[in-house]
Amino acid sequence: MDPPYPGLLHVRKIDLANFQVATSETARDINRRIVLNLIRKHQPVSRADLSRRSGLQRSTVSSITEQLIQERWITEGATGHLPRGRKPTFLHLNGGRAGIIGIDLRPLSTTIALGGLDNQFLTQETFATDRDPQKFTAELCGRLHELMASQPDIHYEGIGVALPGRVDSHTQRLLFAPNLGWRDVDMKTPLELATGLPVEVENDANVCALGELWSAQYAEEMNDMLAVAVTEGVGVGMVINRQLVRGPNGIAGEFGHVVFDENGPPCNCGNKGCWEVFASNSAAVRFYQDSTPRSAVPKSILPSPTFDDILQLEKRGDRLAGAALDRMARHLGAGIAMLVMGIAPEVVMIFGEVTEAWHRVGPIVDRIVKERIPMSSKTKVLPTNASELPRLHGTISLVLQKHFGAPAIA
Repeated sequence: MDPPYPGLLHVRKIDLANFQVATSETARDINRRIVLNLIRKHQPVSRADLSRRSGLQRSTVSSITEQLIQERWITEGATGHLPRGRKPTFLHLNGGRAGIIGIDLRPLSTTIALGGLDNQFLTQETFATDRDPQKFTAELCGRLHELMASQPDIHYEGIGVALPGRVDSHTQRLLFAPNLGWRDVDMKTPLELATGLPVEVENDANVCALGELWSAQYAEEMNDMLAVAVTEGVGVGMVINRQLVRGPNGIAGEFGHVVFDENGPPCNCGNKGCWEVFASNSAAVRFYQDSTPRSAVPKSILPSPTFDDILQLEKRGDRLAGAALDRMARHLGAGIAMLVMGIAPEVVMIFGEVTEAWHRVGPIVDRIVKERIPMSSKTKVLPTNASELPRLHGTISLVLQKHFGAPAIA
């Protein structure tokens, strides 16, 4: 197999202090995931085609697909037509097989959605996020009970949770969410006890990155990708060599708290002048408020505007709202230039409501990135579509990765 980069030998060292030998069960698990991913990518597909694409013997493919059919991961559909011989039966993913609950927790609001393998949502609801983590978790458990009771015939596969802070990669505890003011919060255990379902908890930027790997049009061609989540703060999910990088205790990617100006405004993390105090939704709101006399603020958004208000005002031609977005865009571009210089990813994907104004923000970001990088860069900076709920789709992939992702052996 060719290394992921021409001219570079790709070596993954085995940790001899902590390793697991490959067994026949490991091989079966790998083959199963290969077949499942091939069906997902090429559906409708026949068993013979799966054998050709995978290199596995037909008997092995037949055994795996029969197991997947019994477990309702895939279904048999129409039969094909050949000039002679046995007519092939085509296989599909079973879109209705699993009910996966996605939870997108943000400082102001939280959204719960019920989705399936087909990436479609059956239902969703949004409610205010209580600032007290214990009260919030209790309310969330109650709403999950109501959701599951309203859909009793669904086979529930698990729950994926996106949190606006750093999550310990081993315990899945929330370490610190500056914009929530939460520290050392365990959401996984109470949710599992309340629902009886396995729960996967992850940082929201990492969730965005996983969702992009799962369903994006660029997923097949991306080895290195950064997901920049622009919300009340700024977070970065890093995919290097098609692997999500979490770092020790899951704190990798906290570029939003890199100090850009030590004399800048205070950040909720405790520092001053972090990137996110200049490039986040909250920053744009502050820029607008600082430049607008209170008497000039439309009565419809008093006492305090939201980022959505800024977007709507810009659409109506408000000069000061446009200037606030321009200023945010310049700082966003400066931070992205830093990421491109340091990591040189193929793609930087932008997530968040700011993409609704990309017609204005995007050209400024592109200009700043080009100005600050002295050599030619092939990195693409691309917006996602906020209306397609990429964070929620990411929570679905967070659950499905244990079935479709490559298993770790060592």
